Amino acid sequence: MSDVERARTWYDATRTLFAIIPPLVCPVTFFIDAPFGRFTPSKVSILLVDGIKSWIVMELVSPLMFIYTYIRAPLSGGSSPPLTLTHPSTFLSALFLIHYLNRAIISPLRTPSRSKSHIVVPLSAVLFNSVNGSLLGTYLSSPAAQAFLAGAFSRPLFWVGVGMWAAGLAGNIIHDEILLNIRRKAKVKGKARADDDRNGGKGNQEHYAIPHGYLYKYISYPNYFCEWYEWLGFALAAAPLPSFASFAQLLATLSPPYLFFLSEVFFMLPRAYKGHKWYHSRFRNYPSERKAVVPFIF
Repeated sequence: MSDVERARTWYDATRTLFAIIPPLVCPVTFFIDAPFGRFTPSKVSILLVDGIKSWIVMELVSPLMFIYTYIRAPLSGGSSPPLTLTHPSTFLSALFLIHYLNRAIISPLRTPSRSKSHIVVPLSAVLFNSVNGSLLGTYLSSPAAQAFLAGAFSRPLFWVGVGMWAAGLAGNIIHDEILLNIRRKAKVKGKARADDDRNGGKGNQEHYAIPHGYLYKYISYPNYFCEWYEWLGFALAAAPLPSFASFAQLLATLSPPYLFFLSEVFFMLPRAYKGHKWYHSRFRNYPSERKAVVPFIF
């Protein structure tokens, strides 16, 4: 078996698992609180790690694995696409890396404080990001992606997808900034320490308040919604639509960009729902008209 054939076997098997596991895990997570953020355990434990440092480490895994597999191009026999923005695959790769530049470095370094996280969260994220980054880098450097993206710059749908990506990224940053401002103001006023004292002074909890502005008028988690919109746009630009003719056809045609979008929805939807319920239980005056994560729907 050649190196390309071995890479294809690994790629197809991993892609199939990535299509099956998230929808199976999704219903379970409606009943389990992921132990970070507002659901961080209040008790002191050696299994709790620094929120900001662990976030940076776990999120850097995805772009590093992406860069490695994109340059190595395992499905192309090591012949990677030209590393120039005039090439569609490299252009899309730059979009992916821009997102993670903000997510893994800029955003956490601008965060005034973050709740501690149970070690299982960054470990799970490292696993997810390793697989996701590898699949995307492998796909975008593959012959299939090169064939689909030939002449992409002249296709309207490509630029619609890129526009959705840009709007989603901007919306994600804007709504995250609203949350960061709540923490900044709380830190100045000493509210975070007061809240922590009420929780036993263990240093695990952050101050929370009701966010307002932009899509917060309609949903509790606009940052999640905008991130989904961003990666749906990326998928539209980067890959052909999957076939829904049958389940077998769907599995065969779900490419990594769409798998990334769907996995984000499956993993983040339960957390948005549970966080939405938490807001209502925490704040009596929480806006009743807000949905959890999809405006007017859910």
